[in-house]
This record gives sequence, structure tokens and C-alpha cells, in this order.
Amino acid sequence: MFKITGLKVLFNVVFILIMSVMTLTVSANNLTDNLTKTQSDTLVQQLSDQNFQSFDEFLLRVSSLNPDLAAVSVAYLSSQAMTEEQQARLFRLLGIYTRVRYAEEAQQALAELVAIPTFLDASVAQSDNPAFHQIAARLEALAAEFGLRFRNVDNRIYEITLPGAPADNTELVALHAHADVVPANAADWILEDGTQLDPFTLTEIDGRLYGRGAEDNKNGIVAVMYAMRVIAQENLPLQRHLRLLVDTTEETTGEAMPYYLERNPMPDFNIALDGGYPVIIAEKGYGTLLARFPYRAAIGEGAELVHLTGGLAGNQIPGAATATLMTSDPVEVAARIEFLGGNYVMLNGSDFAISATPFADRVEVRVTGVSAHSSEPWTGVNPVARLLDFLYESGQVVFMKDNHLVDAILYAVSNFGLDYTGRQLGIGFSDDFMGPLTASLTYVKVDNTGMELITNLRVPRGRDIDELKQDILDRLAEWSTMSSMALDLELDIAEPMFRNPEGQWIQTLLDVATANLDLPREFYSSDGATSIHDLPNGVQFGLAMPGVKYTGHTDNEFKTVEQFQLDLQIVTEMLARIGTLEAM
Repeated sequence: MFKITGLKVLFNVVFILIMSVMTLTVSANNLTDNLTKTQSDTLVQQLSDQNFQSFDEFLLRVSSLNPDLAAVSVAYLSSQAMTEEQQARLFRLLGIYTRVRYAEEAQQALAELVAIPTFLDASVAQSDNPAFHQIAARLEALAAEFGLRFRNVDNRIYEITLPGAPADNTELVALHAHADVVPANAADWILEDGTQLDPFTLTEIDGRLYGRGAEDNKNGIVAVMYAMRVIAQENLPLQRHLRLLVDTTEETTGEAMPYYLERNPMPDFNIALDGGYPVIIAEKGYGTLLARFPYRAAIGEGAELVHLTGGLAGNQIPGAATATLMTSDPVEVAARIEFLGGNYVMLNGSDFAISATPFADRVEVRVTGVSAHSSEPWTGVNPVARLLDFLYESGQVVFMKDNHLVDAILYAVSNFGLDYTGRQLGIGFSDDFMGPLTASLTYVKVDNTGMELITNLRVPRGRDIDELKQDILDRLAEWSTMSSMALDLELDIAEPMFRNPEGQWIQTLLDVATANLDLPREFYSSDGATSIHDLPNGVQFGLAMPGVKYTGHTDNEFKTVEQFQLDLQIVTEMLARIGTLEAM
């Protein structure tokens, strides 16, 4: 239990006297534990159109609407000691207050962050990228406005903490989010009704907030900062130190967090708001298989494949992939490809499209699929894999010259094809809790030196990682010998993460998420990896719903308005409860 210190304003004395009488005649449906999701939603609906200037004012209104909550309000406003049950109920109300008071303002803050294009620029180090300097300045300004402390650690990690220096030996709880995003091809951000979106303009349509970073993961930054703002306003007597760590390389090299930890203490507990609800205790190991095909001049007869496009990053399945064929008869070649493409689509699911457009000396072939996060390939339709497979099959009819791009197609089709479970290569396996290994062709890069093709791997527990890596290399070496094609490969796979869910803090996280979202009380595993993957006492806590397609890394990435506002509520309650636990 705890007691709020400090005097309340005088008008609350009258309220306390009234509420003290009211609590003697509480209705028969008195709350026995905490607000349910239905009760919380009802309060939000009743209060969403009101303009509160303080939590005290909010409690006054809440108690007038629901006398069952009077005892909690009386205890808080009169600085009485509170039971654990009252404290938990109070913090649920604090979360609702954050949502009701700051939802619109927080959405504007998210819009400002989405507008800053914080994706990788290969021509400059991430820490020197002007976009990251810009977002650092915006976060620093927000922190100052909220009464929070901001520290820029060499433009690698942005550190945001509550005011006041923590006492010596105070436990440190780090909240992890990231400011970097994956690239976006604006031409592919088109809704089904034809609406063209700008990936870097937060656009609200039919209850959705579209924009790169709206789901992954600038929403996490906003949720924690507003939660900290309210906790600072209320001056809660925290038992431990809360710190937001905003990563700048989570989507790319991952070097920022190790850089920070070499110069700063390791947090005692780590919570990533960059995955799923309710509490994620396991993450697959992230892997990259890079195959290089050096430039080789075309030989033979027929059309010449001169260019391919695919995803913009290894960790995203794009919405489309293209091929360029140089030919002396583009109209005839395009007609053949259109005919073959129609048959290929019918034979392979009919959930994607193939088109061919003739130009003066070439044909542009486009495969349109469904973009997805590479950790969840089953939620999309991979156009890269289908383009390569289709070109291989159509090559038997539309004769193509032999070159390095054809080499890459043969490699991809022989070892992966349309399969994303690794079973075609012979490396597939699954864990009962973490799910199957996945292997997705995601990234294509073509320049005058040749071609690079990335297969993105997500690996559950169940196999020794070094043995798995050697198995992959051995199988590809065997194929290389059989096909008489030399391979230039790079392979890296991280160990999967699995945490034993022990401690009161884990149970508290589970309490908050399951109660607010009406979810089963159970732990989950994630197909993606976050910045807490290798850190001690680390779990994911939101901000995506289980069983719902994750739109981060996809074209038309979005966060629903309802979920964004609910995240504000949940994260505030979570921080308040974790911060005030007697022991973790």
C-alpha cells in the first residue's frame, strides 16, 4: 500500500465529506476487484467530451457518475493510506484519465513524429542522418513541455526520464521503443478505393491512422511519454526508476543499444512496447541469408532480363516486385507474359496479380501481392517469391538470355520457391510454443556490379543455431555443386529468446493487459525480435493485438484510433503499477 503526500486543493474537502456519506450507501453492484473493460469503456464514453484540467477534477466527475468509485477517490484526495486493491483501481482510473484528457494531443504528437522520415540512408551513418537530429530535437522539446528530462546519447539512444534524480541503488526499469522505421515506397501506398497516401503524413481515414511508424514504433514513444507526463503531474511515490530508451537502429544494424549499454548501467528490467499484447516472453531468432550474384554478360537468344526490384529492406515483404525484359518485340512478349501470368495466378492461389506493359524496347513485368512484416509471411502474399518463380516458369516459353539475374532466379526457385517454412531447403522445423521457422525471400538489389538477394529467417528454439547455420550452408553448397553455380553467401542467425515468466512485475503486466483488453490470461511468443532480445529480464508488452495482422513494415501501415487511445490508457496504468510495486 502507499500514501499520496502533499496537500490537495481546498474544494476537495467538501467533496470528501459528500463522498464519505455516499460510501455508506453504495449500491449492491459494488466493485469487488477492479474496473472491467466494459466498465472502463463506459467511463470513456461518458467522459470523452469533457475538458479536464487535472486528475482531481476527473475523479470528482467519475465519482458522481459511479458512486462505487467514491472510496478510492476519497482515499486519494485526502491522502489516506490505500489498500492494494484500491491502488490498482486508482491506477486504472489514471490510465483512463490519460486517454480522455490527452488523446487528441497525443495523436498530433504522433503526426509530428511520423512526418520525420527516419529510415536508413546508406550514404550517411545513422547517427549523422539529419532526420534523426530532427526527431531528437522534437522529442527534447516534448520532454521539456511535459516536465521530463531528456538526454541524447550521441544520437544513438534518446533517454527520457521523470524529473528528479533517483536514489542510489534504485531499480531501473527501461521502456524500449524506437524512432527508426523501414523505408516506404510511396507509389504503393494506395487504398482499395484508389486513395493515394503519403507514408510520412499521418492520415486518419475510417478510424485508422495511416503512416510509416504509426504502428512500428513511434506510437510506443508517444504512449510512454504521455504516461510519464501524467505520472510526473501526480508526483506518484515510485519505488523504482522509470526510463524510456528510444532506439535509432532497431530496424537496421541494432548497434545503438550496445553502444548505449557500454556507457550506461544495464537496466534491471526491460519492457519493449514494440511487439504484442498481453505479455510476450519469447522471440524467434532473427536471421539473414545474403546471396550475391556478380554481373555476368548475357548470352544466348531471346529477351534479356536486365533489372529486378523487390523489397526495400530485408525485414519487410513488399506489396509488389518488378522485372524489366529488353526485347525487339515488346508487344508480342508482353502478350505472352499476360497469358502465362493469368494461368500462373490461377494455379497459385489467385490472391495476387501479374501484369506486363510493353514499351519501345522493353517489357515491364509487375507482380502485385500483399505486403507483410517478414516475421509473419503467412499474413501477406510475397510478390518477390512469385515473380522469381513465374520468370523461371515463363522462361520455358518466353526465351530469355542467360545472365547473373537468371542465376539468382534459379537459386531462389531451387531452394525456396513459394515455400516460406524452409522445408524446400530441408531446414524446416517448429516449436510447440514459438511456432515454425520461416524463410522469406524479401529483398532484391540490382546494380552494375550484380545482384543481391536476401532471405529473411525467423528461427524458434529447438535447434542449435551453429548446427543450423552449418546445415544451411552445407545444403546450399551441395546444390551449388550439382548446378555448377558458384555461390557467394553470408549467413547470420541470432539465438531465439525465451524467458521464464517469474516475478510480481510479470504478473502485474499480465493483469493490466488482460483486464484492459479482455484477453485470456496467458503468455505468448513473438515471430519478431525487439531491442530487448539480448537484455536481462526483458519481455514485450504491446502494442499490437494478438490474432490481428500487424501492419508495421507493410504498405498502408496503420494504427486504429481506438487502439492508439487504448494504448495511452494501458501504458499509463502499467507504468504506475510497475513503478509502485513493493517488490518486483
